Amino acid sequence: MNDSDKERMMGVKRPVIIGVSGGSGSGKTTVSWEIMEHLAGESVIMLTQDAYYKDQSDMSMDERKQVNYDHPDAFDTELLVKQLKQLVQYQAIKKPVYDYVEYTRSSETVLVEPADVIIVEGVLLFVDPELRSMFDIKVYVDTDDDIRFIRRMQRDIVDRGRSVDSVIEQYLATVKPMFHRFVEPTKRYADVIVPEGGQNQIAINMMEAQIRDILNPQRHENNMNDERKRV
Repeated sequence: MNDSDKERMMGVKRPVIIGVSGGSGSGKTTVSWEIMEHLAGESVIMLTQDAYYKDQSDMSMDERKQVNYDHPDAFDTELLVKQLKQLVQYQAIKKPVYDYVEYTRSSETVLVEPADVIIVEGVLLFVDPELRSMFDIKVYVDTDDDIRFIRRMQRDIVDRGRSVDSVIEQYLATVKPMFHRFVEPTKRYADVIVPEGGQNQIAINMMEAQIRDILNPQRHENNMNDERKRV
């Protein structure tokens, strides 16, 4: 039992924080939305790590385009940790907005109210030890490289206005090598590994049950007692 579980058993209200990670195009967002749909009736919000890319307004456009956006240093992890801590204290946050066309943070923010379940999805969530320690459940979505590449190309062309050549160049230069250097090794930290992404309903059902147990400490204790009796 971790500190979060102990707090809940003592009657201290604390949100459940779920981290959903995996390679670019693995289906992290689909899995995250599936979890949210399965938790209908609960208080749930979702944050994306992509919103926390660093502000680069002091850089020229050419300099911004040269940044390795698949490296952990591209993210303002300090801000993400700070805002997660605020949400844990049931305080609202002003989530940043990233402008993919301008390669920098927008001047706009989005007000996010606290909730009992916080889902955070992102490629590099489990790299930073402090951020990783905040997740009650760590989920890694494991998908074949070819499928991830095709999905990324479709997304970047349609949603982000990139050319085919620029997507391929970025994939070979940074996405693929950074995945093998930083993302794939964090699979060992996962509590749940989900093959096939959002198509894996068995894994999503299991996560729903676990989350509901955490939200209801008495139910969790009853389930544990039932397991002991069966043993």
